[in-house]
Amino acid sequence: MPKNAAGLHTVVLFEGESDRLAFEAVARRLDVMLDAASIALVDLGGITNLRRRLGELRSGPRPMRVIGLYDGAERPYVLGVLVGAGMLEEDGDPEALGFFGCERDLEDEVIAAAEPDLVLDTLAERGELRRFRMFQTQPAQRTRTIEAQLRRFAGTAAGRKARFAADIIDALPVESMPRPLVALLEEVLRFSEPDEPANASRSARA
Repeated sequence: MPKNAAGLHTVVLFEGESDRLAFEAVARRLDVMLDAASIALVDLGGITNLRRRLGELRSGPRPMRVIGLYDGAERPYVLGVLVGAGMLEEDGDPEALGFFGCERDLEDEVIAAAEPDLVLDTLAERGELRRFRMFQTQPAQRTRTIEAQLRRFAGTAAGRKARFAADIIDALPVESMPRPLVALLEEVLRFSEPDEPANASRSARA
C-alpha cells in the first residue's frame, strides 16, 4: 500500500517508472501539480502485478479510486483483471473505469506525437545522437523505419528507457501531448475535491 494511504482518494497505476515519469512530465507541462496528500502514483514493476496490487488497494480499510495506464498489447490482460475483480462487464471498456491504453506502448505514442526530427533533437541534447546513429547501422535496424528504430533504441538501456518519453514530452508543444496521458490526467482532476487544492509541491510515489 502507498505509505500515505490514509489520506488518499486516487491511486494511479503505471506499468513502470518510464510511464510514471512521462505522466509527471505531462502534468508539469500543463501546469498541474498533483496533490501528494490525495493522489499516489504507483509503479507496478510490470503489468502482471496488476491483479495483486489492485486486490491490495481495493481490500484496504478506506475506499480508494484506482485508475491507470497500460500498453495496447496488454488490453486483454487488463480487461480480464478488471472483469475478474467485478469492476467491469466482459464487453466493457477499461476507459470507463479510468484505465487508458496506449495504441502500442508509451514510447510509440510520444514518437508519433513528436515526429522523428524532434526526437532526434532530444537525443542530441542528451548526448545520445551519435549512439543512435551507430545503432541505425546495425544489420537488424537497416530496413526498419526511423520510428521503429527510435522505439527499439529507447529500450536498449534501462536508464535511457526511464527518461526517454519524459524528455520528449518536455520538448513537445503543449497541444501535442500524447492522448492517453492527457486523458489520464483529466481523469485524475475530474474527481479532485472541489474544496481541496488541485495543486501541491510534488507527486506522491509508492
